Amino acid sequence: MAQAGTKKRTNPIAFVREVRQEGRKVTWTTWKETLVTSIMVFIMVALAAGFFFIVDLTISSAVKFILALGA
Repeated sequence: MAQAGTKKRTNPIAFVREVRQEGRKVTWTTWKETLVTSIMVFIMVALAAGFFFIVDLTISSAVKFILALGA
């Protein structure tokens, strides 16, 4: 097998140092942002569940009506 190229190996101490440097660059959300976003997700889930419940109920009623016509 042909190697694409040689990879430089990093020792564990340098790896941990690089991970910490990258971790400092991350923009972390505040608790308030997390709370507001979570509440919005729950609201959207409730709205979607309600919408699909109504659509399912409507389609179910329509199918039952159509099947009752044939009986």
